[in-house]
Amino acid sequence: MNFYEEEPQFRKLLKELLDDEFFAYAEKELLAFGEKCTNEIDQRARFTDREGQPKLIKFDAYGEDISEVWVNDGYRKTVEDSYNTGIVGYVHKEIPELGRRGNYIYSYAQGYLLSQTEPGFYCPVTLTMATAYLLDQYASQEVKEKFLPHVLSTGETTLYEGATFLTERQGGSDVGANVVKAVQTAEGYKLYGEKYFASNAGMCGVAMVLARKEGAPSGTKGLTLFAVPWRREDGKLNGIKIRRLKDKLGVRAVPSAEVEFEGAEAYVVGDPAKGFYYMMEALNLSRVCNTVASLGIMRRAYMEAREYALKRGAFGKKLADFPMIKDTLVKMAVKLEVETRTVFKYLPLFEKVMRNDPGVTEKDIVLNRLYIALLKKETAEQAVHFAHEAIEMHGGNGYIEDFVTPRLLRDAQVLTVWEGTANILGLEVLRLMEKFNAGELFLEEMKERISGVEGEYVEQVRGGILQLEKLLVSLQGASYNHKTFHSKRVAELMVKVFESVKALEYGVGGDERARMVMEVYIEETWKSEYEYNEQLKSVDFFNKIVRNNNNQKEPILK
Repeated sequence: MNFYEEEPQFRKLLKELLDDEFFAYAEKELLAFGEKCTNEIDQRARFTDREGQPKLIKFDAYGEDISEVWVNDGYRKTVEDSYNTGIVGYVHKEIPELGRRGNYIYSYAQGYLLSQTEPGFYCPVTLTMATAYLLDQYASQEVKEKFLPHVLSTGETTLYEGATFLTERQGGSDVGANVVKAVQTAEGYKLYGEKYFASNAGMCGVAMVLARKEGAPSGTKGLTLFAVPWRREDGKLNGIKIRRLKDKLGVRAVPSAEVEFEGAEAYVVGDPAKGFYYMMEALNLSRVCNTVASLGIMRRAYMEAREYALKRGAFGKKLADFPMIKDTLVKMAVKLEVETRTVFKYLPLFEKVMRNDPGVTEKDIVLNRLYIALLKKETAEQAVHFAHEAIEMHGGNGYIEDFVTPRLLRDAQVLTVWEGTANILGLEVLRLMEKFNAGELFLEEMKERISGVEGEYVEQVRGGILQLEKLLVSLQGASYNHKTFHSKRVAELMVKVFESVKALEYGVGGDERARMVMEVYIEETWKSEYEYNEQLKSVDFFNKIVRNNNNQKEPILK
């Protein structure tokens, strides 16, 4: 099995998004990486989760605090295998075989494959992507030269994984309450204080840290962004100590720690007054990574459920012969396919905004932020749901750690928390609506995309748009409590409309199978609860959508 080869719809999607030359390169590389993810990286992930979790070596034999994080050899091999593909580096530098820079679409395709086997390790990759973005976009030439070649390494120089340290004990999501301070000395800035949830601690070569300079104002406006090397040039710790590693429910591959700064050398990145703004841009990037990781877990959960149902016998039949099982698998397949298309078809806008390409409009920027919030919230929740469905499909076996399903559920759960909970994302949607008119811009965009298309399914989506319009009108004059209370409901309705529009575009412009996917998705999304349905489309379409999916493979380019 090969995760990339097993999903012809994803390959077709990439072919739509990449030019012919880039797609030919990506196809070859993703086939090779998909093979590794399916086999050796998957085996290492299982070992790391069960037996080889990171460990803190606090002191050496002489009692000196070395705050070293031990990871197993397989984990280190996965680091090498992943970064050498250019999953981070080729977003910012030239791909030698192509003679041009890569893009986020290709990187996120790699992340999608990696997350099907090791979403825990995709966290450090995400942090390194965010670090690379911040250094490339905002660091001075001197700071860039010091760190960026290492952060972008694809094997030609020493790799510095990245990290972004925001969370402090007293603040959590309230970053404005942060108190880590930056003291200016004759040699430069030094940091003092603690970060309470610092992922990739001990493995990163450089961390991006928010700290408050002496005399800076309170709140987020007083935060400056610093690049902080983990070690100094002599190889010793850079005034950094690890108090302890967090004992997490899932994503055990990534070392998350409580970190203390005791005079850590730090380098200002960009405008000292815009540290929070820079970090929020990086957070948007990380939210897309979170979304891709969720899709990866959804895909693996669906694959495990499908394969088990096709092989497992019960009551004289295979599980997949029963209507309820067919219904579950088809709905999983359809939701995954529509959601994956929605995310990846959105990425050109993300790329355009993140690179600040010529022609970027205020509408592009607002919709980009809105789509990120909507998709991060929805995919994270669906990853948990898919993992649950996979466990239930396996019955008692699904609850046993011999199978991958318990790890999928444990790893999925954190994705609803990292980069913003549903409540935080709902408030983000509300803020975008009130400050930047995001609601009207969204409605305008969705109506334009389905204009000129007619039919039963279009009318169902138009009905959903009308529901959203009415809700937004009701909220205009509502109290603050009513607005915040309904913010998540607005986000949920928006994402239904967003994905339904994508399903329509897919069904209208695609083949018979794409039309079936569209019909099931839209009927399931906008159905009346508990209504008797004579036609069982999810059952009738099972063979085309689920059982025969793998017989539709196109030749892989060699």
